[in-house]
Amino acid sequence: MDRRARLLAGGGLVAVVVALAALTSPATVLDRLAWVAADPRRLTLALVLVAVVRPLFAWPTTLLAVAAGYGLGLRAFPLALALVVVTSLPPYWVAGLGAGDGAVTAAGERLVDETGALRSVVGSRLLPLPSDVVSAGAGVAGVPLRTFALGTAIGEVPWVAAGVVAGDSFVALSTASLSAAMDLRVVVGAAILAALAFAGPAYRLYASR
Repeated sequence: MDRRARLLAGGGLVAVVVALAALTSPATVLDRLAWVAADPRRLTLALVLVAVVRPLFAWPTTLLAVAAGYGLGLRAFPLALALVVVTSLPPYWVAGLGAGDGAVTAAGERLVDETGALRSVVGSRLLPLPSDVVSAGAGVAGVPLRTFALGTAIGEVPWVAAGVVAGDSFVALSTASLSAAMDLRVVVGAAILAALAFAGPAYRLYASR
């Protein structure tokens, strides 16, 4: 596939995602999941299906953790973390297939080379950024699949934990607020860890200019 075809395919995919996101919302999904929450097996199957299609709707990955925490309690953490890794793969693959040789790709590769693939993914996941942006960035930068999956699992721990705890505390899933899952202390703490992960490599890149 040549560069123009990749750009057209990528543009079409973005248009589809934007349209679907405009027509649906995480609140709608939470409302639909509420009726299956009473059955752990039904809920697990529903969450797997949501994890597969979530990138098409640009829903936050926190949705999975909140729903899992509500239906399964705190023991849902391993499942929620696994689902977050799974749902991050489609954006990673699509971005990797569409990556060219432009300035953005080169900059991403330099940062990964300087920071280390695993450390760069973990640090990026700790930042309060949209999950799919981080996944796409890793795909463009050429991060190996296993490293990407492991880095995602490590870096998403605080976000998934916060989502599961919040979901476990909600009285009704249909009235849950995703913003309530993001405790300010978690956001600040994760951002500080991310800054520590990138401080040294970023300084070395700046000094080498």
